Amino acid sequence: MLIPAKAEVARQLLRYRACERAMLAAPSDRAVRATFEDSGYTLCVLMGKRCAREAAQAAERCLRGGRDGRPWERDGGPRRRGGIRRAPPVQPRSRAARH
Repeated sequence: MLIPAKAEVARQLLRYRACERAMLAAPSDRAVRATFEDSGYTLCVLMGKRCAREAAQAAERCLRGGRDGRPWERDGGPRRRGGIRRAPPVQPRSRAARH
C-alpha cells in the first residue's frame, strides 16, 4: 500500500475543510457545492476511503501519527505495537512414529 506524503495529506485536508465551510455558508450555490464534492473525492482517493468523512478522519489520524508514529494500517485504524502471535509450525511425524 502506498502511503501519501504528509504534506499532500495536510494540503488536501485544509482544502476540504475550507470547501466544507464555504458550502455550509452558501449551501444553495452549485459551484461551491461542486468544489466541496471535488475536494471530498480527492481526499477519498488520497486516503483510500469511500466516504469523505472517513477520509478526513483518516487524514487527521495520518497527520497526528499513531502511538508509534506510523499513520495507519490497511483497515484505517492505528497500528498496534508487536506482531501477530502465531502457533509454532507443526513438525511432520516420521513414518516410524505413525506405525
